[in-house]
Amino acid sequence: MGSTNGYDALLVVSFGGPEKPEDVMPFLENVVRGRGVPRERLLEVEAHYQGFGGVSPINQQCRDLIAALDVDLPVYWGNRNWHPFLEDTVRRMKEDGVRKAAAFVTAAYSSYSSCRQYLDDIARARAAVPGAPEIVKLRHYYDHPGFIAAMADHTRQALDRLPADAREQARLVFTAHSIPVSMARTAGPAGGAYEAQLRRAAELVTAQVGRERQGEERSWDLVWQSRSGPPQVPWLEPDVCDHLEALHAEGVRSAVLVPIGFVSDHMEVVYDLDVEAAATAEKLGMALTRASTAGTHPRFVSMVSELLAEPEPAPCAATCCPAPVRPAARPGR
Repeated sequence: MGSTNGYDALLVVSFGGPEKPEDVMPFLENVVRGRGVPRERLLEVEAHYQGFGGVSPINQQCRDLIAALDVDLPVYWGNRNWHPFLEDTVRRMKEDGVRKAAAFVTAAYSSYSSCRQYLDDIARARAAVPGAPEIVKLRHYYDHPGFIAAMADHTRQALDRLPADAREQARLVFTAHSIPVSMARTAGPAGGAYEAQLRRAAELVTAQVGRERQGEERSWDLVWQSRSGPPQVPWLEPDVCDHLEALHAEGVRSAVLVPIGFVSDHMEVVYDLDVEAAATAEKLGMALTRASTAGTHPRFVSMVSELLAEPEPAPCAATCCPAPVRPAARPGR
């Protein structure tokens, strides 16, 4: 086997998603297991997936990313919530003789959901496989030049898709998955890292877009999408659709949605932005486009090789990004 910085394999770890209609409900039940999510909420989200043929784009995007990688290592792929499951992949790695793998997670930021939970998933998979290889999660890459370049390029392309008379004043609206406020407060070693890292990424993308467009300055906002928790639990706000309405009331007539919180298309991207937010903009008469996620942009793909060549990251402290305290399920739910 080849070796890069002591690793003898690369493991791509992702969220997973259904690939046919009958996958959808079992997949959703995996996602929310133990969280007391009401059945009617699952049925509502299931309808979103079924509106796209029961297929999430995320698994194919993982395949496309793996096919595009140029690394001198065997590449494996394991998901948190759907096939190929992480435990099955770790078992295959062990059988193949892998001793130490780098894990590239398709989430760029610090929080329980985007970092700690993946670490726990990896630890659980290794514990289930006697003799499992060592697996080292690569660092957060929200500010890596490769990620920023990819998102800046896609943002510029989205701006160019707007009508000429709407392009100059278009607001950049960066979106990320909302999380409970309590989780946001404890994200990272000292708390608040999720929001801070997203704002930094948005600043870097905006600055690079400005440099590429003759030094123009452009206003931007960071907003949230895809809230799924009970109404009594505070989550990060404002919601993207509410924000579009607020911008319209301020006289803003064009915007570009930039899904900075995602590295590949999820159902949350294609439904919450391409369907719901687009419908809101149409109702308001607002010109709207959506930038692509990083996906297989060449700079994002090359970033993975660059991360592999970096010194091994220090492990996260056990107290970093603690698991949230889940509200008790309501009786009969």
